[in-house]
Parts: sequence; C-alpha cells; structure tokens
Amino acid sequence: MDQGTAIVAVLIVAVLAANLPYLTERLLIVGPCRAPKAAGWRVLELVLMAVLTYGVGAFAEARIGQRVPQGWEFYAAGACLFVTLGFPGFVWRYLRRHPHAES
Repeated sequence: MDQGTAIVAVLIVAVLAANLPYLTERLLIVGPCRAPKAAGWRVLELVLMAVLTYGVGAFAEARIGQRVPQGWEFYAAGACLFVTLGFPGFVWRYLRRHPHAES
C-alpha cells in the first residue's frame, strides 16, 4: 500500500466512523436497538470510533514506514477534525425536519 492510498483509506474510514453513531439506533453499532438513543451513547460511540480510526491510521503508518511519535497537539487537532467530519450525520439526526414531526 503506497502513501496516497493509505491516506485516502484512513480518510474514508474516518468519515464513515464519524457519521455512523448518528445513523443507527443500535447501542455501540451492534447492540440492541434503543429508540431514541441517548446523546451520551452517541458521544461514547463517537469517542470509540475516533480511537478505532486512530488505530487504523497508526497501522497504515506502520506499514508504510516508521511511526512518528505524536504530541497532544496531534490528538487535539484529530479530535476536532473527527467531530467536524461527523457534522453531516449530526445534521441528519438532529437538524433536519422529520416528516412525522408536527409543526
């Protein structure tokens, strides 16, 4: 896997993982269906997906070459980027007008 392919793969995984907690009512993506799911569960899933995405990125970096140690700045910027990537799912879940909602 070359560097460009790894970057695109990690970005695709990040976009999917950031939006997945908003698109399903199942607990931790595979658990029992809970409708409506509490916001705390969504935040927990978002954090777990961010850790999973970081793991995919670290694995891809290790396959390409030597892993570079990261400081707190990397994790802070990564968390902000992950939350930003999850914005379409947030809009879909909380900000769009539902057809069954009464006006």
